[in-house]
Amino acid sequence: MKQLGFVLLFILLASAPVQTLNAIESGGAAPDCTLTGVGDSSTYDTKQFLGKVVYVDFWASWCGPCAKSFPFLNQLHTELKDKGLQIVGVNLDENAEDAKAFLGKYPANFTVAADAGEQCARKFDVKAMPSSYLVDRNGIVRHVHLGFRPGEAEDVRKLVEQLLAEAPQSR
Repeated sequence: MKQLGFVLLFILLASAPVQTLNAIESGGAAPDCTLTGVGDSSTYDTKQFLGKVVYVDFWASWCGPCAKSFPFLNQLHTELKDKGLQIVGVNLDENAEDAKAFLGKYPANFTVAADAGEQCARKFDVKAMPSSYLVDRNGIVRHVHLGFRPGEAEDVRKLVEQLLAEAPQSR
């Protein structure tokens, strides 16, 4: 039933123009989340990425646009990781085997973690699949992007590059 709800929400959002929005918590701190590795025992705390520009991408194996976004995310990671970009793909599948099968078809060369209890998705107020959040070097959510269409990749890339060009504020 939960997947049906996501599918219906996705269909509704896909029929409307996809746009970049200001985060609900625009200018606010990104939520702190603890995630586990997909297929291994790694753990990630979103606080560990402070000082980097973080692209948090919530995805699921049943999401068609998610599959289309992975080549873009891989390219972004390869080209911008040395400039301070950290991509974290957050999987929301209930069954870890579904995520592993997806990654077998669409490999990720960026950090992939699971949010089995969906605590992180609730904190970020995820509304669509995929939902992407750009967090600046100071841990502030700067942009939210719902859905993925290949034609939007260049605009998203420009937003990432703008954040990478900003210097972190001293504390």
